[in-house]
Amino acid sequence: MYPADTTFPTKTDAEVWLTRKEAEILDGDWINPEAGKVLLTDFGAAWIEERPNLRPNTVLLYGYLLRRHIAPYFAAKTVGEIKEAQVRRGRRRLLDSGVSEVTTAKAYRLLRAILNTAADDGMIRRHPCRIKGAGQEESAERPVLTIPEVYAIADAIDQRYRVLVLLAAFTSLRWAELAALRPSDVDLETCTVRVHRQLIEQPDGRSAFGPPKSKAGKRTVTFPAMLTAELREHLAQIKQQGPEVPMFTSPEGMPLRHRNFRRRVWLPALTKARLPGIHFHDLRHTGNALTADEGANLRELMERMGHSSTRAALIYLHSSGERQRTLAEAVGKTARAALRKAEKARKASGTEVARRQRDDLDT
Repeated sequence: MYPADTTFPTKTDAEVWLTRKEAEILDGDWINPEAGKVLLTDFGAAWIEERPNLRPNTVLLYGYLLRRHIAPYFAAKTVGEIKEAQVRRGRRRLLDSGVSEVTTAKAYRLLRAILNTAADDGMIRRHPCRIKGAGQEESAERPVLTIPEVYAIADAIDQRYRVLVLLAAFTSLRWAELAALRPSDVDLETCTVRVHRQLIEQPDGRSAFGPPKSKAGKRTVTFPAMLTAELREHLAQIKQQGPEVPMFTSPEGMPLRHRNFRRRVWLPALTKARLPGIHFHDLRHTGNALTADEGANLRELMERMGHSSTRAALIYLHSSGERQRTLAEAVGKTARAALRKAEKARKASGTEVARRQRDDLDT
């Protein structure tokens, strides 16, 4: 037996309420009021643990978002108690406290996914995350480096990482994919790099090698032949260590950690190159933009980037001002050729008409 969640002014009102509940039960739409009496934080933690095939980094991200950006506003709330107004206020408080719009969007999407599952499990009638556009990220546009700027960083950085910078820019590999490369993954004859694993950094300081970010991440990427000489020299320096050791390690021979690399190697190189504010990921962004500007189609970009969806690749299919000028000049060249052809045909036609007129006069 379950009591109503309110009292009624008349017996008739109570009977109407009861009739509606009986109809919900018969239709399979009735929600057990006890089902939603589990704390959101507990249900969220179980939701993350039960998700199949989540990558370790994704588990860490979800746990951080739940702990840092969701729990403080809903820690004492059960799943059934969360209403749309509370979600709106929680999101507003995140933004007002200085949390970026990107992180706020990630936290909102996680909360929505958790409560969607609660609705699917019959714990609530429908999820309360209904803020239009709240889950969309509007990341600031990252810079595209010029080729001289890429080489300025490569010249300024510790020489053991020069090839790392060049490969990042000219193969568009992710940081974790580059950190996992081995000499056996590089074919200097065909100018290709085989990507079949990535380096996963654990919170406790340990590292492990795992599969790429997605199925599409397993790929073979071609690099410009101009890198062959520097790659050969780099491989020769680590050849004695074996073909299966990482191509890029710390000075102590340990797998790279992004945070340490950024602080000890990357930032000093940017200062020396006078290119502040550049992220290592901007090298991948630059490589993707260069490939798109050379005329790569959507499928070619997806294969090179290691993406299974078109969303990320479409970002790079916008035209730069220089590319627009090149296209405009190409169109102009075609137009001029067509006009010359038409003018030539007109003149030829005029000459033919004049010749015929003379022939008629002669006859």
